[in-house]
Amino acid sequence: MTSAVAAPPATSGKRPVLLLRRINDRLAAELRSRFRVLNFYESSAPLLAFLAAAAAGPDPPLAAVVVAGGAIQVNAAFLDAVPSLGCVVTTGAGVDHIDLAECARRGVAVAGAGTVFSTDVADHAVGLLVDVLRRISASDRYVRRGLWAARGDYPLGSKLSGKHVGIIGLGSIGSLIAKRLQAFGCTISYNSRRPKDSVSYNYFPDVTDLAAASDVLIVACALNDETRHIVDSSVLEALGKDGVVVNIARGGIVDEAELIRALKEGRIAGAGLDVFEKEPDVPAELLSMDNVVLTAHEAVFTTESNWDLADLMIANLEAFFSGGPLLTPVLPK
Repeated sequence: MTSAVAAPPATSGKRPVLLLRRINDRLAAELRSRFRVLNFYESSAPLLAFLAAAAAGPDPPLAAVVVAGGAIQVNAAFLDAVPSLGCVVTTGAGVDHIDLAECARRGVAVAGAGTVFSTDVADHAVGLLVDVLRRISASDRYVRRGLWAARGDYPLGSKLSGKHVGIIGLGSIGSLIAKRLQAFGCTISYNSRRPKDSVSYNYFPDVTDLAAASDVLIVACALNDETRHIVDSSVLEALGKDGVVVNIARGGIVDEAELIRALKEGRIAGAGLDVFEKEPDVPAELLSMDNVVLTAHEAVFTTESNWDLADLMIANLEAFFSGGPLLTPVLPK
């Protein structure tokens, strides 16, 4: 039995916006200065009941700001609950949590984060790779436990320069990763839906072939039906016992069970993971592996990118309400 939700009172002047993500105080203040904010996280109601109550009010919301990563799915049921909606602004680079075709069918515009996060995610990917290869986090734990004096030097890591790096997805983020790793003297290859005329990197239409030609495999593509578990047992086998996987995209792109099995059996050398299949739950097996570096889906987050994202979210909302084009529209493929 769901709890009843009171419809929000009518408010003249400010345009109502659904807020379906947690935000910092600065962004909350800026949103409230411009819009009448209907904050899901200030309600005890289930999501669909909250949406229905907002839609039933005398001043139903026309726009929504939603969190990325799958915590809230903007699908037919969501849109049925709040039929007044005309615009969805998501705060992530990925849009696997939004049914773009359904939004397009209903005339609901969608705005994404554009390239706000690209630089930070590319930096984070390189940081994870350096950490795994040079065993920085593991060595830090070794020193902190007093084992350097007791057992001697920590085992050697592996150099980054000269590595053959395969990137799955050469969009905004993948391209920046490639440029950074070129500066380290790495050889870059990539897989994507089609070859990119703007680059000279080796193109592989098949991910298994890409892995076989690589020392490192970096996942930087979108999650969709075609890419789910695209990094599977055959890809990991092709990567080989000295290979490293880095994933800064979405957890579902990598078959997590197969990755754990390959790590445990020594069929690949290590992994740097910022994303997981069932966040925030991380498989216990990964926690005990010194050849795995884990971060909490934080590649996108820096102080600077948070401010840039806040400005972009507000600009997209203002554009929608003024009848202008969205700054960072997302269209169905």
